[in-house]
This record gives sequence, C-alpha cells and structure tokens, in this order.
Amino acid sequence: MTDTVDRVDAAEPVSPGTGITNGIAAVSGRYPRGTIILVGLAAATVTAIGLSGIRGILAPTLLTLILTICAHPVRTLLEKRGVPHGIATGSVILVVFVLLAGFTYTLVIAFAQFASMLPQYSDQLTAAGTSITTWLASIGIDPAQISQITSSINPGTIVAAAQGILGSVFSITTSLVIVLTFMILMSADAVYVPTILKQLSERQPHFVTALGEYASNVRRYMVVTTALGVTQGVLSALALWIMGVPSALLWGILVFLCSFIPNVGYFFALIPPIVFGYLVGGWGMVIAVIVVYGIINAVVQSIIQPRVVGNAVSLSQTLTFFSVLFWAVIIGPIGAILAIPLTLLGKTLLVDSDPASRWTRPVLGPTAETRALMRADDEASKAARKEKRAEKVSAKSGQARPSGGADS
Repeated sequence: MTDTVDRVDAAEPVSPGTGITNGIAAVSGRYPRGTIILVGLAAATVTAIGLSGIRGILAPTLLTLILTICAHPVRTLLEKRGVPHGIATGSVILVVFVLLAGFTYTLVIAFAQFASMLPQYSDQLTAAGTSITTWLASIGIDPAQISQITSSINPGTIVAAAQGILGSVFSITTSLVIVLTFMILMSADAVYVPTILKQLSERQPHFVTALGEYASNVRRYMVVTTALGVTQGVLSALALWIMGVPSALLWGILVFLCSFIPNVGYFFALIPPIVFGYLVGGWGMVIAVIVVYGIINAVVQSIIQPRVVGNAVSLSQTLTFFSVLFWAVIIGPIGAILAIPLTLLGKTLLVDSDPASRWTRPVLGPTAETRALMRADDEASKAARKEKRAEKVSAKSGQARPSGGADS
C-alpha cells in the first residue's frame, strides 16, 4: 500500500488541461461525434430553459456582477491611497447606487411626461392609422390583417401600453433593492479576490489569466460604451428638442439604452422619434430625424467606438447578433443590454480558460491573430497582383520592340 502511494506521489504533475483532454478523447472514442454534439445541444437547451426560469433573480444578479467588475478599479485606487477597505467599498456602492437611482428617476419622469402627452396626439394617430389602412388595402393586404395592425395604432391602446410600461418601471424599485444588496455583498467579497486568484493560480493558471483578461476587456467595453452612449443620448435628445419632436428626453434615454445593444439597437431607438416626428412635422421631419440619427450613430458607434474598444470584444458579427437574441430571450431586456459581457463570460469559462479548447477562438470571432493573418494575406495578394501586372507590361513591351525594329 505504501509503495503504491509513493509511486503516485512521485508521478509527474498533471497539467490543468490534460484531464479534460483525456476525458474528451475517451468519450470521443466511445461515442460517435454526432451523438456527443446532440447531447451537448440538449444539455445547453436544458440549461437555457433553467436560466430562463429564474430570470427574476438572475437578471439583477448578472447586472450587479458587471457593475461590480466595472467599479472594482475605483475601490482598488482608493485603497492604494490609504483608504480603509470598508470605506472604499462603501463609497463605490454609494456612487453606483446613486447613479442607478438617478437614472431610474429620470426614466420614470420621462415615461410620465410621455403618458400625459400622448392623448394630445390622438387625432393625429387616428389619421395616421386611417392612412396606413388605406395604403395597406391598396397593395392587397387582407382586411383581417389590416384590422389587426391598425388596432395597435389606436390612441387608447398606446396610452394603455404606455401606462403599463410606466407601471413596470416602478417595479424596478424591487430590482434596485436586489442590486443594492448584491452590490454590498459582492463588493465586500471583492476584497478577497486578489488573494483568491493568487491561490487559484497555483493550480489553474490559465483560468486565472482568462478571468483577468475578461475583467479588463468587459470593463473597457462597458465604460467606453456607457460614455459614448451618454454622448449619443444627449446629442439625440438635443437634436430632437431643437426640431420640436415630443418627449425628446425619453427618446434620448432610449438611445442611451439601445447603444448597448449591438446591430439592432439603433433601429429600436429610431422608430418612436420617427412616429412622433411624422405627427408633428410630416415626412420632412421623418427624413430629418433619420439623417440626424444616422450621422450620430455613424460617428459614435461606427467610427469612435471600434477604435477605442479595439480587441476587447473579439466576437464575430453573427455571434454578436445571436447573443443579443439569446440573452434577451433568457433574461429579458437586461439580457439584450448585457449580451456582449455575458457572451464574453461564457467564452472565458468554456474556451479561454481551457488550453484544449483555445483552438476554437478564431471560429468565435476575429482575434488579433486572425486580423494579422488577414492583413498579411491581403498584402501578399496585393503584391502578387502588382507582380502579375508588371509581368504583363513587360511582356507587352517585349512584343512591341521586335515589331518596331522590323518596321524600321
């Protein structure tokens, strides 16, 4: 018995990914690859359904996790300046909660103004519904479908929907309490994070490195997106206010929220100002709103944000769009807003932290290595085209000389 233990202790240490690799190899050798894929998809489906079932507590928990990660450097900076752990943690919690409460209060006021303003445009909405009905009938749409569409444009329906949304906004108070509680607990536990990571790094260095990269990348993405979203929302609200579009503040807040939703957020933020711009100014106002939103979105999200964020979000456009749909279905609107950080978290836990799975990283998105290879291939192709053109020019000039000599 002692000899056996000695032989086990004397064995070479096993690398972190060796056990996983051996396990996958054993399973792959025992079952067909298609079976493994189907079982994996079934497990993912069951997990997604389970997560959706607890969305009421999962959404504020994940939101608090992202906020804690973003606020962690502030607490660390205060501690480096000699501020006690408790005071530093409490200061960060207070600042974050005041910001959330202020944003919620502004949102409630904007919705209240919208609900009180909407009945003033009942006649215009009715006329717009009649115009849409006539146009749909002229292109051959079924009358039953027309009735279903135009019923949603009824002023009473819109007012009821606005009041329902306003009522749901008040339920955010409960979520704020959950967020505040989690913020206190997570911030208190964050004091031990450096020591815990140091302990884990001895056995799981790849996992610790992946977590560090994730925290840095998601912090950079969220901070930059928040700053640019505020800028985008303020500019949009000011432009709408100058043009005379009703509820400019509410649409500016909508622009800020939708700036966190890649690919489709711009279109969600654009629809309400277009509708109310048409009510107050006709098609000229609609074109003006589209132009203003297009310029702001193009400058902020298409030019500035990619340059500042850089490689922090290494996800393909297809995967990014799918993640928005997936997380919105799983945990609701907060999932659409946190789609990128949550997808990066899943990528960190399943791919980046496991050396045996890192070969899939280029498939998930354009990594720095993929971009470098693409640039190298482009340069090589460009050089090959130049060389081929030079050869053609040289061949043509070589054919022209003999004919010219014969004429002379």
